[in-house]
Amino acid sequence: MSDANRRYENLHVLVSGGGTGIGRAVALRLAREGAAISLVGRREAPLRETATMLTELGARSSVQPLDIRDRAAVDAGFAAAAAALGPLHGLVANAGVGGANVPGEEDRFEELIDINIKGTYWCLRAAQRHLSEGPDPRHLVVTASVLGRIGVPGYTGYCASKTGLLGMVRALAVELAGENVQVNAVLPGWVNTEMARSGLRGLAEDWGMTYDEAHAQAMSQVPTGRMSEPKHIAGLVAYLMSEDATGITGQSIDMNNGAWMG
Repeated sequence: MSDANRRYENLHVLVSGGGTGIGRAVALRLAREGAAISLVGRREAPLRETATMLTELGARSSVQPLDIRDRAAVDAGFAAAAAALGPLHGLVANAGVGGANVPGEEDRFEELIDINIKGTYWCLRAAQRHLSEGPDPRHLVVTASVLGRIGVPGYTGYCASKTGLLGMVRALAVELAGENVQVNAVLPGWVNTEMARSGLRGLAEDWGMTYDEAHAQAMSQVPTGRMSEPKHIAGLVAYLMSEDATGITGQSIDMNNGAWMG
């Protein structure tokens, strides 16, 4: 992408879960288009690595390590980000956790809901308090999942949490429409990230096959036969936060190589 396309010049975007994968790709994409980027997440080291990459691009950035389950920490972190880089043009609420959950004492259902639903909600509300005044649209973009559309055995918590995000996006889009705040969700399918690779390793173990065999089996269910790359999701997010997407709100936009078609 040419640096001539600087449509986010002097705008501030906060990316949760910006240390790795999709979050890092989104941060880099928006920075290349001129945005100042605040990064939040639980693990400080990956956030610092992303911040170094942003500096190399000439972008201003801030890092606020926090656990999105902690409402007070979220409120303080978002306030610190706004103090450092100014009011927000938008939030990319990308932080989340994946994986299976099984019934019994080791059931992770509560963890999945606490992070993916409650943590995202705290981030959306904190961002709302620090949005710029406009008059141009401001943006809240949530990373959901194709598993918000379909059911997968053993993934009750993850499917429930990602489906819940879609309802949250619709309700908040109506609530904030009068303030010219657009709220949307992106629903990736398989994306070439460590989270996806970890999931495939688990499937390989469950299916009694090699990683490469599990990868081939998973891709056989995808019409294009491939994963997306994080940069592809980042491009969709960049579009949704741009002037070109004015009027798109309350939508759940799928990018899954045809794995689910609505």
